Amino acid sequence: MWIFLLIILSLLFFTTLELGKHTLLGWILGVILVCGFVFARVKGLNGASRWARFVSWAGLIAWFAIILWISKPPIKPVPAVQGKTGGITNVIHLPQGDLTGVLTEDGEVEVYAGIPYAEPPVGDLRWREPVPAKPWSGVLAANHFAPMSMQVQNSTIYNSLAQIIGYHDYKFSFDDNYREPVSEDSLYLNIWKPAGDVSGLPVLVYIHGGALQTGQPWYQDYSGLGLAHEGVIVVNMGYRLGIFGFLADPELAAESPNGTTGNYGLLDQILALQWVQDNIAAFGGDPGNVTISGESAGSACVSALSTSPLAKGLFRRVVGESSTVTAPKPAHSFRLLDEAYAAAADTKTRYKAVNIADLRAIPAEKLASEMNTHHHITIDGYVLPETPYESYAKGIHNEEAQMHGFNRDESAPFILFSQANLKNYEENIRTLFPEPYASRVLELYPAATDEEAKRNWAEIYTVFYFTYGHYCWERQALANGIPSYVYYFTKQNGRLSAWHSGEEVYLYGNIPQDSSLYNDDDRTLSDTMMFYFKHFITGGDPNGHGLPAWPVSTGLDKVLELNTSVEWVDAPYLEMYSILDEMYGFELPRTDIEDVLDEIYDVEKESN
Repeated sequence: MWIFLLIILSLLFFTTLELGKHTLLGWILGVILVCGFVFARVKGLNGASRWARFVSWAGLIAWFAIILWISKPPIKPVPAVQGKTGGITNVIHLPQGDLTGVLTEDGEVEVYAGIPYAEPPVGDLRWREPVPAKPWSGVLAANHFAPMSMQVQNSTIYNSLAQIIGYHDYKFSFDDNYREPVSEDSLYLNIWKPAGDVSGLPVLVYIHGGALQTGQPWYQDYSGLGLAHEGVIVVNMGYRLGIFGFLADPELAAESPNGTTGNYGLLDQILALQWVQDNIAAFGGDPGNVTISGESAGSACVSALSTSPLAKGLFRRVVGESSTVTAPKPAHSFRLLDEAYAAAADTKTRYKAVNIADLRAIPAEKLASEMNTHHHITIDGYVLPETPYESYAKGIHNEEAQMHGFNRDESAPFILFSQANLKNYEENIRTLFPEPYASRVLELYPAATDEEAKRNWAEIYTVFYFTYGHYCWERQALANGIPSYVYYFTKQNGRLSAWHSGEEVYLYGNIPQDSSLYNDDDRTLSDTMMFYFKHFITGGDPNGHGLPAWPVSTGLDKVLELNTSVEWVDAPYLEMYSILDEMYGFELPRTDIEDVLDEIYDVEKESN
């Protein structure tokens, strides 16, 4: 009987070692401990007293705990290239100083990680406009990513379980038995470029998502490797998150030379874009041909930068995935200044802070718990003089073309543990919609069974929080003569399918070659999406030879469905959009749509 108990305890122990990313030392000591226990049990403990056997089991469990403690995963920077590399790049000369990067194993892509673009926003620089990074001496080895911006980190076991349950792609490995660093000192950027002497290449600057609370620039799904193999230079950056990036307070506005507060994360992104303008030519990029892209909260930032006067001239085109802040009242990642000020006052009260100096004295690790309180873009009068909705209504925008869209099952990860049923369905609807709109939604989405309630709520949540903003953005673009290309991603696979962020690994060309979670249809679709992306980044039109036609938006009732077959289909959710338009009072900024369409067609004819 004791052997079965030992097997169960050992399985729990070694599973904890693996899910917790403990070091190899833990495995070695664990094996020695288990073997020693078996030997002792067989040789002497079988005939021992019950008390001796109890002590032996208690000692075994205590040693398991000690081994887990001493083999905790260390904090290590993430390498620019995982696994084997192709060596060190030639030296790049910048006004800041010289640096080298790392070649991928195939020698086709150069990666430069951890390049400082701003001074560390710590101490007195916390909650101030970012300051350009100082020059460095010697040759900077840009071979590891900088720490992710300050945020609350989940345990390694939680992250491992998320990979198993959410992504279905967990891999047993001793190469990842460490924890990624997190720090306030995170304003660094990363570059992927085709190897060798190149020039005049189009540039993509990517802004990562994470609800403006979490995230990091090195995640494989949106790595620049895929596009760099296709002749695009890709840049991404760390930017301040949560309370560090989006706290708005009157005292901060008073001390700012620009009277700004609350949008420090956006200001970081703008400074990174200015860095790209000044330096990307040294890597072979064309500063006059920059596109910005982002997913989720990163896409919300992209849509905000599209109307910020500070970002004018820093990019030409935009790509937005699964979020915007262009609706009359954005559903997330956005709030008005008085709301932000009220939240700041509450935060000061909780921390017994009399002023900003008191808040600056609080350790970052303690303040990180306020991420959920302050993660909103706001109208500060400087980065954003008004809402993007108001700017588009006046014809104010920075982009000359848009490519954007959404996924069929955006809501899936957000309601995974809060599914609707007949008991709570109507209450859920009335939480989002006041009357008479709640009744209209219930009429549009009647539910007679738990399954219907679950399915309807998933779709309503998707529309309310994610897709409606894109419908607004599409019409704002159309009314302002901006070519807009809208997609609808619906492809199923063994991993994320059409969940929120499920399109990224396709769009950025990063489906792992050895992954059994994707089949040939997935890889074909990824090639199609990536080449749409490349054509758009290069010239503002995703269409190209051999690709299914992707018409520019003209009637607001069609989208390009991205699935095993790529087709121009009827747009989903139009009846829900009509309800939301009435609820929020959406109005087109211009009425001469036919003239606008003629302008778009004329531009297309000239480009062809």
